Amino acid sequence: MPNKPVLDSRSGSALPTMPALRPSLLGTRHMVVAGHYLAAHAGFAILEAGGNAIDAGVAAGIALGVVHSDLVGFAGVAPIIVYLAERNEVQTISGLGTWPRAIRTDQFVKTGEIPVGVLRTVVPAAPDAWITALEKYGTMSFGDVAAAAIRFASEGFTMYPLMAEIISANQEGYRRWPENERIYLPQGRPPQAGELFVQSDLGRTLQYMADEEKAAAGGGRSAGLAAARAAFYTGDIAGAIVRHQKENGGLLDAEDMAAFHVAIEPPVSIDFNGTTVYACGPWCQGPALLQTLKLLDGIDLAALGHNSAAYVHTVIEALKLAFADRHHHYGDPRFIDVPIDALLSNDYADIRRQLIRDDTAWPELPPAGDPRGLRAILGDGIAQAAAAEPIAASLDTSYACAIDKHGNIFSATPSDVSSSAPVVPGTGLVPSTRGSQSWTDPSHPSSVAPGKRPRLTPNPALAIRPGEYAMPFGTPGGDIQIQAMTQAFLNVAVFGMNPQAAVEAPRFATYSFPDSFEPHTYHPGRMNIESRIDGAVNEQLSALGHKVESWPNWTWRAGAMCMIQSDLTRPLLASGADPRRPAYAVGW
Repeated sequence: MPNKPVLDSRSGSALPTMPALRPSLLGTRHMVVAGHYLAAHAGFAILEAGGNAIDAGVAAGIALGVVHSDLVGFAGVAPIIVYLAERNEVQTISGLGTWPRAIRTDQFVKTGEIPVGVLRTVVPAAPDAWITALEKYGTMSFGDVAAAAIRFASEGFTMYPLMAEIISANQEGYRRWPENERIYLPQGRPPQAGELFVQSDLGRTLQYMADEEKAAAGGGRSAGLAAARAAFYTGDIAGAIVRHQKENGGLLDAEDMAAFHVAIEPPVSIDFNGTTVYACGPWCQGPALLQTLKLLDGIDLAALGHNSAAYVHTVIEALKLAFADRHHHYGDPRFIDVPIDALLSNDYADIRRQLIRDDTAWPELPPAGDPRGLRAILGDGIAQAAAAEPIAASLDTSYACAIDKHGNIFSATPSDVSSSAPVVPGTGLVPSTRGSQSWTDPSHPSSVAPGKRPRLTPNPALAIRPGEYAMPFGTPGGDIQIQAMTQAFLNVAVFGMNPQAAVEAPRFATYSFPDSFEPHTYHPGRMNIESRIDGAVNEQLSALGHKVESWPNWTWRAGAMCMIQSDLTRPLLASGADPRRPAYAVGW
């Protein structure tokens, strides 16, 4: 494996590298990268004002709930990873809500589907995640870090092409509910790029929380943050959400809201040739990233050649094996016994790796393995019919990361769309619909149950190579997330690319697994590959048994990777912000 990229002092660029559309922005003090340029600006302003990486990351994350409100909800989800430099400690904040107490385990068995609308609602977790991060690890108030988001919502921001496209593509969903239509189709049509887009109700909701905090500030910063939280979970906002649920057949009640708290948990991690990669637990798909990397760590990837047919095939097959275990083993550890240590062990990776064949592709999702018994195959795979409909890549999610001058690191993947359930009138909020990532079958590890968390796709990551670099990274994209994250990480760790080149490099993805979102469609053998990869590679992959389809160049469906690489030998930060979506970096 090559050493980390070496910066050329003459040009300021990292070598070796690939041609990139943008430079890898460099800084010596602090940096933010986010899925939208206004969110990056919001986070950077907090750093400039003296906040730390956690303050800045929370500011960027809350701003994403405004400027990406088609894909990110302030009342949605927000899984977080933080690195605390002074303690040399990594922690995670779950940022994922639970099913209401009133849900039944057989609630959707008869229909076999979790319907669009209020019955998908789980407790909104993002507000508690942001406030918990500030209270435990930040230095600033909610009002301070939410100020930019309040302005963007109340005064508006310029509509940009991708958001305009997504609202237009989902206008049927927005028209289903009057409040959604009023906000997102303000002139009876989707907003056009360049038009001012205002979300007054959302601005007032955020301002109400800031005002409640200010009113309690005499009791100190912690009392103020508690008041901001109470405004959402037991105050007027909670009241509006619960009334709306009751009036529209939802199950979320006041006790669900008041009793909810995000979990602060240690991360799961693996060693990849001397680099420790951290993820959140198996209540999300993060460990599947680690399983994939563990499988690939025993293969000479550099010798295969970057994005060669052999390389693409090997990575895809490793992803399929990880997705098989995800489907069979992952779920809320508070409800099921997830063998996470065994799943991430060297011994298990060694036996599962033997299922990667260099001369043929698995034509479907491989069977899951038995990590405790150290058996490569457990049972006969899944019994699920292939989907007849075309693939529609999951739209939701964004990402934000930050590093401050002290070396603290923040990595978060906030999410939840605004077109699959009604806006609560007067609030601008769509309470989290992450119930769509559960299964109706009570025997599935990610089945519906009272108080249980769905298996979440958003999953921030962090890589630390001691004495060399630290690197938060993540992306939107549903089941594409860990696929894009795997490739971007390998571009840095194996092929020595700088972060910008690493996130811009052409990507590929498999769909040979049940999708994490209802109705969990499955496309055995299907894979997509960006057209920038040589056509001969497609032919060779097809010969191996892959069902290859081309993606357009620079498609947003391939994710929108963001990362910051911090050089641990000197004060130097390098950014990667994916041009496939409006991601941007700001640093100094």
